[in-house]
Amino acid sequence: MSLKYALVHEWLTPKATGGSELVVKEILKGIDADVYALIDFESTNPNSYLYKRQIGTTFLQKLPGARGGVQKYLPLLPMAIEQLDLRGYDVILSSSHAVAKGVLAAPTQPHICYCHTPMRYAWDLTFDYLDSTKAGQGFPGLVTRYLLHQLRQWDVLSANRVDYFIANSKHTARRIWRCYRRQAEVIYPPVDVERFPLVTEKQDFYITVSRLVSYKKVSLIVRAFNQMGKPLVVIGSGSELPLIRKIAKPNVLLMGAQPAKVVEEYMSKAKGFVYAACEDFGIAPVEAMACGTPTIAYGGGGALETVLDIREHPESGTGLFFPEQTEAALVETIERFEQLQGQFQPEMGRQRALEFAPKIFQERYFSFVERCLDQFHAPNQLKLSP
Repeated sequence: MSLKYALVHEWLTPKATGGSELVVKEILKGIDADVYALIDFESTNPNSYLYKRQIGTTFLQKLPGARGGVQKYLPLLPMAIEQLDLRGYDVILSSSHAVAKGVLAAPTQPHICYCHTPMRYAWDLTFDYLDSTKAGQGFPGLVTRYLLHQLRQWDVLSANRVDYFIANSKHTARRIWRCYRRQAEVIYPPVDVERFPLVTEKQDFYITVSRLVSYKKVSLIVRAFNQMGKPLVVIGSGSELPLIRKIAKPNVLLMGAQPAKVVEEYMSKAKGFVYAACEDFGIAPVEAMACGTPTIAYGGGGALETVLDIREHPESGTGLFFPEQTEAALVETIERFEQLQGQFQPEMGRQRALEFAPKIFQERYFSFVERCLDQFHAPNQLKLSP
């Protein structure tokens, strides 16, 4: 008898096209699942793989401004996700970076969660969130702090509704353990390496591609390149764009958001990709490696699991790490990069990137799901994470 699957994700909008959405897309290639989300504006998007698909949503779908992002309704997200009625399914899969893991399930329904990150604004980025919003200041700030406190409690409670956790990196697995005290299988997310052409002849500029928000540290990159006067291309948009536009000197080209083809062209021709964020995985450095473009990355988070520092891997190195998220550390590493530039082999970058190709993700994910279901339905077996 074939099993009936439900796949739950946070939100589906044309603006949400990152790594978590790629995971949903690849899961649906191998499992015929009904899709649920807090909101859905992708099934009406002709350019989406979800076009005309029936997707279950919550009451947030009809609230003002939901299309632009339901984060503004943060206190309502836990209650909203709990309103999804999944009683008719044999297996629940979730792709969660906020509240998707919190769906209600019966004891007979195994729940396997691919966790991209424990909710960042409730944990690691709490103080960044409070500092960057008016809701974090004065009396409203007290209310916001209380709501975040409540959100953290719900987040831990809802983690107990998951039978099996998957983490997108060892870094995320450690955070899952710290927040929830749960073990997680590490399965790296899929990266669409085929869309990025390998280019061996590079031009004389550096590039960073990112959402322009505080924790991505793009302003740090711009300030470092201001000091050096070296050419830098910045592709992306976000709340920090006005600040970056204000501080950028003539050697920094701000291109804003660009179509995929433009991103691919500039990334493949750049002499180096600069990455200053501490991400749970970080798809952009892998995309750069697919082009044969070396990465100068902050030595923390998921980048440590993808980029190979040429000082430790002289034959197969794909980049360099800088030790601190400071302008001085980045400037020093860029100077070292230029001394070692001739040692990088673009083909090695491409080879490394292929280790994160979608087919690798599919093999590992579907194999893990099968093992979990075998364990869950084994007689006289406690339903514990493997």
